[in-house]
Amino acid sequence: MSCNSCSSDINTVPKGCKSNGNCATGDCEKLTVFDWLGNMSLPAGQKPVDIVEVRFKNGRKHFYRNVDNLKISIGDIVAVEGNPGHDIGTVSLSGELIKIQLKRKGLSVDSEEIKKIYRKATQKDIDIWKSARDKEYDTQYRGREILGRLGLKMKLSDVEYQGDGNKATFYYTADERVDFRQLIRDLASAFSIRVEMKQVGLRQEAARLGGIGSCGRELCCSTWLIDLRNVSTSAARYQQLSLNPQKLAGQCGKLKCCLNYELDTYLDALTDFPKADVVLKTEKGEATFIKMDIFKRVFWYTYKENRSKWYKLTLEQVKEIIELNKNNETVHSLEEYELDLIEEGIDKFEDVVGQDSLTRFDIPKRKKKRKNRNSKNQPKKIVQVKQRNQKRKPVHNQQKSTANSQNKNSNNTGNRTHKNKKRRPPKKSENNNQNN
Repeated sequence: MSCNSCSSDINTVPKGCKSNGNCATGDCEKLTVFDWLGNMSLPAGQKPVDIVEVRFKNGRKHFYRNVDNLKISIGDIVAVEGNPGHDIGTVSLSGELIKIQLKRKGLSVDSEEIKKIYRKATQKDIDIWKSARDKEYDTQYRGREILGRLGLKMKLSDVEYQGDGNKATFYYTADERVDFRQLIRDLASAFSIRVEMKQVGLRQEAARLGGIGSCGRELCCSTWLIDLRNVSTSAARYQQLSLNPQKLAGQCGKLKCCLNYELDTYLDALTDFPKADVVLKTEKGEATFIKMDIFKRVFWYTYKENRSKWYKLTLEQVKEIIELNKNNETVHSLEEYELDLIEEGIDKFEDVVGQDSLTRFDIPKRKKKRKNRNSKNQPKKIVQVKQRNQKRKPVHNQQKSTANSQNKNSNNTGNRTHKNKKRRPPKKSENNNQNN
């Protein structure tokens, strides 16, 4: 989670509290609880709770008792009891909501497991704490190199230093039991610190490290989900989901926790549904179940011998056929019971004012294609260009050009008529005719 003022700049440094990911306002950490009773005063004669919740790295939280009645508020950095030494953390919750959180964790107010607060952290404590936090990445990298050299089948997921810098907790995941006694010796000699190995599950690892799910949001286990319940493939079957491990698995490699969110709703809807293995007996043959839409209460069946067509039936029709089959009666065919889909007309808003359609700008305008100059129509273009140039000439030039053109045309016509004129035979005279 992050507050609105934590947008990052080019160098991935938050612009808000300038704490490089460790929000000083208390709003950017995982699994934060809003203190909605913070502005309310206690009834007369009731003492406030002397227990506060302290947050550490990656959402790890513990309860500590304020023995010395220090003035502590949410966001203060305090030094608390460690094992051994002391640890540094940030106060994340105080007041009456602590009782609710203790009840959720299964602890009582008088529990001996609750450790105490030493003091408010001094500047020296904070400097040592920050220097220890800066070593965590290098320690994790070198620790993985030692794991590879020893050949242990385990994954080192995270390293957390204690506030005084004298102890480091190595979080790992492993499918089998691992003998890491030699590993502890090598880590202690390499870093000169006390080493504690802590095994976590794959879901706890994802909750600590965080990430983005397939839905595009932050992981539920790292933001608000507290109790990580077991998820089985039956949850996907009840919801008619395909058993594809790539789609059903989350960032941790296990089934997604969100499969349990709507499971109760599906189970309530399936109470009066027949089982999927029930076969419908008809005169045309037996029909088997294909799929169903739970909330629309619709089924699809097909014949065993002819699976080319699916028949859509309602829940009432399927129950009716099953009851007839129990009484040793068969139905003629599923075609008689097939559901006729009635498409409901969609209400369309009329354009009363006479305005244009709002989607008139959605269709992009087509650009006019320029024809290639080397195309077949090139002579036509040349003729058109000449005609345009003639139109643009001055008037006197046009007169001269018209006169010249007329002379040329006359000469040309004369030549043509002279050339094309055929020679006629001479006429016979009247004297010749008389003599003959």
